[in-house]
Amino acid sequence: MPRPKTHDDALRVKLLNRAGELLSNEGPSALSLRRLAADVNTSTTAVYSLFGGKPALLDALYDEGFRRFGERLAMVPETDDPVEDLIQIALTYRDSALQDRQFYVVMFSKVVPDFMPTTETYIAASGTFVPVVKTVQRAIDNGSFLPNEAPEVIGLALWSICHGLVSLEIYGILPPGLEIAPVFERAVRASADGWRTH
Repeated sequence: MPRPKTHDDALRVKLLNRAGELLSNEGPSALSLRRLAADVNTSTTAVYSLFGGKPALLDALYDEGFRRFGERLAMVPETDDPVEDLIQIALTYRDSALQDRQFYVVMFSKVVPDFMPTTETYIAASGTFVPVVKTVQRAIDNGSFLPNEAPEVIGLALWSICHGLVSLEIYGILPPGLEIAPVFERAVRASADGWRTH
């Protein structure tokens, strides 16, 4: 019978989740490998064994956040209505951010000022924008969206609406009494309507 792996994928995920929580809630000074190991009830040896050090841990954290995000986007079904598909992609963006708040700050801010993902990780992360561009192109091709705009431009505009609203929600930067949930879908639909041909 083979010996159980001490440093398995379950431990890796626990470490990544806790690292994201520390960065999101307390900032980069809170993320030491010693504290991370203690918080997850393991050893620093295990952290080094799984990640090789803090820079690789940060890269893995960035990669894990975008991997989960990409998997959720891939689950959005493609229908005959690409504009509606874009709305569903936007709703998935928000759902993903709220489900993995501990990764959001790492993915979309400079919480660790000197951190730069590896080229391979950055390219993989950038791939999460591809479904947006492809869906916008479908909307242009079927006559729903203006034909004289690049799909990347429309996609970026829609993405920015999602990102702005979700960031306000995640960081709690809202005037008293206001919430993002009741207006999110309406705002995205209004933005999409601005690119329609009629």
